[in-house]
Amino acid sequence: MNEDRLRSIQAALRDEGMDAWFFADFKGTDPIALSVLGLSSKAMVTRRWFYLIPAQGEPLRLCHQIEPHSLDPLPGRLLFYGPWQGWQARLKEALAGVKRLACQYSPNGVIPALGRLDAGMAEFLRSTGVELASSGDLVARFEVTCSPEQEAGHYRAMAVLLDTVEMAFAKVREALFTDEPLTEYALQQAMVEFMRGRGLTSNDPPIVGVDAHAADPHYEPGPSGSSEIRPDQVLLLDLWGKETAAGSVYADITWCAWTGSAVPDEQCKVWATVAAGRDAGIAKGLSVAAGPVRGFEVDRATREVIDRAGFGEFFIHRTGHSIHEEDHGNGANMDDYETRDTRRLLPHTLFSVEPGIYLPGRFGFRSEVNLLVRDSDAVVTGKVQGELPALLA
Repeated sequence: MNEDRLRSIQAALRDEGMDAWFFADFKGTDPIALSVLGLSSKAMVTRRWFYLIPAQGEPLRLCHQIEPHSLDPLPGRLLFYGPWQGWQARLKEALAGVKRLACQYSPNGVIPALGRLDAGMAEFLRSTGVELASSGDLVARFEVTCSPEQEAGHYRAMAVLLDTVEMAFAKVREALFTDEPLTEYALQQAMVEFMRGRGLTSNDPPIVGVDAHAADPHYEPGPSGSSEIRPDQVLLLDLWGKETAAGSVYADITWCAWTGSAVPDEQCKVWATVAAGRDAGIAKGLSVAAGPVRGFEVDRATREVIDRAGFGEFFIHRTGHSIHEEDHGNGANMDDYETRDTRRLLPHTLFSVEPGIYLPGRFGFRSEVNLLVRDSDAVVTGKVQGELPALLA
């Protein structure tokens, strides 16, 4: 970590009303700390280390005396400990005068991706008189904020994903008209090749599901056991990808279709409800132009629409997630269901809005878009699916 990044972190601490940011790791127990501080996860470190960044002044590096080089890449004064009483004494001295201490900590354990501080260490820190505060918005600020180049790459990846959807729908339409067999897995593999040929990579292949498989949010078609795509079915495509250059960020979308000539009333109603919930979530995300928005508020706006329509019990996941170099990033999730995510939607971060309704054993719909928060507003970065297309119409 260079001096510029340190100064940026200290300025952020002052903005957030924090006196210091506390990091501790033992054999990779806090991957967020490693990432924020730019430390290698492959370094051979077998003893716990501590790092404290104050809002003002010089950071503290505290290492075990048999591993004195554990924090060499970081700035700050270097102290050592041997007996366990040593690190406690050193930290008590360093925390004197600190009131609000940022940690990888989630009050009441509601955000597991952030909760890296163990209960025992939390007890010790509180015994020094500090108030523990969540580092969630700080993590987002330094982990998932996009550069202009990353934002441009996201838009390029989004364009490829949208082209992939068009290709997939056309392939299904051709197979249905010609009565040629086409399975979920075969379509998935065609999508993978199409995306790869246009410069995208991803951590996993797309989801392709029809009817009951579309009602499984994380269905994975395989070479055996995947369904044939036939007329008069719900078809769900969930796909994500990023460019291959280092530092590229993902785009992630879900589109649906009907493989017949006319969409039945029930499927029309469910799709319309999903789309209305999605639009409410988008509207809440776009409202950052008027003031701060937190992740749980986007989920609540979406979920209220689906609840009012009578489908709340079938919306079984959060509304959306942070997007960065990993498809599920370390920023705010749109969630007041699985967790209550109070983290803010910060400038130059990306997130998804993707409500779904899943009728077990029958069919499911999901509609997913991505939003980018800019300096003073937010935008949808791709297309928003309107009506459900009937591929044999």
